[in-house]
Amino acid sequence: MAITVLLLPLLLFPVVIPAAASTLSSPVHPDPEAVVQEVNEKINNASTRRNLGFLSSCGTGNPIDDCWRCDANWDKNRQRLADCAIGFGKHAVGGRDGKMYVVTDSGDDAVNPKAGTLRYGVIQKEPLWIVFGRDMVIRLKQELLVHSFKTIDGRGASVHIAGGACITIQYVTNIIIHGINIHDCKAAGNAYVRDSPDHYGWRTASDGDGISIFGGSHVWVDHCSLSNCQDGLIDAIHGSTAVTLSNNYMTHHNKVMLLGHSDSYKADKNMQVTIAFNHFGEGLVQRMPRCRHGYFHVVNNDYTSWGMYAIGGSASPTINSQGNRFLAPNRAENKEVTKHEDAPEKEWKKWNWRSQGDLMLNGAFFRVSGAGASASSNYAKASSLSARSSSLVGSITMGAGSLSCRKARRC
Repeated sequence: MAITVLLLPLLLFPVVIPAAASTLSSPVHPDPEAVVQEVNEKINNASTRRNLGFLSSCGTGNPIDDCWRCDANWDKNRQRLADCAIGFGKHAVGGRDGKMYVVTDSGDDAVNPKAGTLRYGVIQKEPLWIVFGRDMVIRLKQELLVHSFKTIDGRGASVHIAGGACITIQYVTNIIIHGINIHDCKAAGNAYVRDSPDHYGWRTASDGDGISIFGGSHVWVDHCSLSNCQDGLIDAIHGSTAVTLSNNYMTHHNKVMLLGHSDSYKADKNMQVTIAFNHFGEGLVQRMPRCRHGYFHVVNNDYTSWGMYAIGGSASPTINSQGNRFLAPNRAENKEVTKHEDAPEKEWKKWNWRSQGDLMLNGAFFRVSGAGASASSNYAKASSLSARSSSLVGSITMGAGSLSCRKARRC
């Protein structure tokens, strides 16, 4: 997966386009409007529950949303979003301190990206806050290799990254991804891909993740809708840390989140990930998340469906589950929230897994272990944020997923 150090011929790129740049009228996808409508109906408008989220954008008890969604002038204050993060990824500033870059072209060229495309923006070396001039479907030909200090902000447009390769955050820092629909991602690779204005290199085959965080730090993924990718929806591996995954809406997928590369990769012991205010919806099977080695704070999420289990892990991860709502499936054999993988009971009983204030419905149960089995024990690391009561999870997660934001209106 690593980018080679082989330097190939350089390309001279024009300067970053100004925020007032005009949009282009011809998308690459043959019928993007139809795709946008279909996916929005399937993912974002699946129930009255989500439609009500737009009506209650203030005072929800969701600290991220209450930080910015009450502002009718959010479009003029976009970069303020960077100050609203919570959890282990709260210091991710993205492109807060840089210029605005407007995506006007839905096309993609992995080696010679045009100004106005998403790829051209994310590979620049300076901080950029990337927004979209119109609704679009972007079918990436190869992985989108994001440079440090970038924000991809989909508010104000219906933006779909779908039907091709998707997003890779590899050995970079300070990334924010907000308000994007990411679905139907495919494996790519065995091709040249540009990662900066002055370098491109050979990439081996990718896994087909929606968002792959590989050795990344200070990463925040918020208010995205993800479904139906070839491998994981969001994976964080190879020493990634300081990550927050919040307010996302995930549906129709098997292996949802992998956090930790392998049982033998000890560098992931330093991994710290906050999973907060997400809605794990219909058609999900397992890994919400699956954890290895590190410390994982799973707080105030709504689990309304799973096929095998919700939260699992191996290699002695610390899992702190607080204030979540778990609705077990009707099948008697799948009521357990947890799965201790790849170890005999005498080993996993020592792993520190706790459930505090979680709401268990339809027979759901959480198998605690290690220090988590004692309500009075102190965890080795402090919680990444304060949990709200599980009775508030419905209102906290009501607006999970990408939002229909319009200028001069509360989002």
